Amino acid sequence: MAIDRLKLEKQYQKEMELFENIHPESGKLYVRAKESLLQGVPMNWMIKWAGSYPLFVKEAKGAHFTDVDGNRFVDFCLGDTGSMVGHAPDRAVEVICETVKKGITFMLPTEDAIYNGEELGRRFGLKYWQFTTSATDANRFALRLCRRITGRSKVIVFNMCYHGSVDESFASLDCEGRTISREGNIGPQIDPSRTTKVVEWNDFDGLEAALKEGDVAAVLAEPVMTNIGIVHPVEGYHDAMRRLTKQYGSLLIIDETHTLCTGVGGYTQAHQLQPDMITLGKTIASGIPTGAYGFSEELGIKIANSIELENCDVGGIGGTLAANALSMAAMKVTLSEILTQEFYDRNIPLALKFNEGVQEVIKEYNLPWNTTSLGCRTEYWFQRDPANNGFEAANSIDFHLDQYMHLACLNRGILMTPFHNMALITADTTEEDIDYHTKVFREIVGDILD
Repeated sequence: MAIDRLKLEKQYQKEMELFENIHPESGKLYVRAKESLLQGVPMNWMIKWAGSYPLFVKEAKGAHFTDVDGNRFVDFCLGDTGSMVGHAPDRAVEVICETVKKGITFMLPTEDAIYNGEELGRRFGLKYWQFTTSATDANRFALRLCRRITGRSKVIVFNMCYHGSVDESFASLDCEGRTISREGNIGPQIDPSRTTKVVEWNDFDGLEAALKEGDVAAVLAEPVMTNIGIVHPVEGYHDAMRRLTKQYGSLLIIDETHTLCTGVGGYTQAHQLQPDMITLGKTIASGIPTGAYGFSEELGIKIANSIELENCDVGGIGGTLAANALSMAAMKVTLSEILTQEFYDRNIPLALKFNEGVQEVIKEYNLPWNTTSLGCRTEYWFQRDPANNGFEAANSIDFHLDQYMHLACLNRGILMTPFHNMALITADTTEEDIDYHTKVFREIVGDILD
């Protein structure tokens, strides 16, 4: 069954009117915000939320939040993984409050940092760890260190990837397969083709061709692409990445920021990957800004031996707020008591239930759409088959349809991730929440069909 585009436009306008009727206080705050905040938002990308303006949140707990108009929502976005453990987990709140009273940041280590390094090592199999204030910084610092150790200038990333605001990752392939600055890249400091080689995900030959020139310091990869949608590796691709990087003298960095949804040790532990470095962020401190990056023992020793004591504070690695006492305490309680095996054992089946509900509707209406999942993360796509790489994933994007689906969900008390149709399941998500989404999904899809 086809989408009636005229009906889609009419229904979208109805949803816009409904949005403004049920969110007047958010509208008033938005008008006020435009007097002091650029475009009325504290971060530019917030203008991409569906609706006439972003909702203003009053409070949140678990898998739900309430906006300033008193509307209650099921939150399947969960801070795009930043709140994957749920909003304000009780034990995290308790530890965070206790820590704040004792001091937040010292430029000195606390014992909690040792626990976190030991626990991350246990989960991911890498011996040495460092901490940052974000996953972006973890990726940025990892790339600098790889260049330091290898003496090489280039980085490989995958087409349509996302690794935070890392300059080298804002590159893509043009129609002739050349590396160019990605569309939307704001004021790049340098042409990305001078720093980066872009390869399509799951392209064995393309990866080897980019590596064999001998100028690549590191390959930076999510173990499963996520920000363009969930794009799984084909069989043997991770083995090939590991083999080829070793063969051509490059380092392999696995970014587990989003793929930590797979299990306690991310995709790395679940599939016995053996990277040289791992980067993490978002959910590992229950929403307190933090990140981490780990090294194999061999690489860690090389790094330590390559940095002079006299200049170790001016090399572009670190930050005075990184590894502060608050973030280390929040990380410790999250890793030890919240982000446990029980968390995944409970939530992964619920993600599958979410997926199955969407599939029922797709089948019922004979739509050329599909669903994919990874651990407690799931999503639906506007194409018949799952994408094999970033190009195919980007080609399936239907921005107008996305906006309608997100807006219609908002108007019925459901928040999805703003950049794609992804849902996360957390410890407080209920079967009733998922059944409600299936009901709403069926309703809003039916409203735009012939």
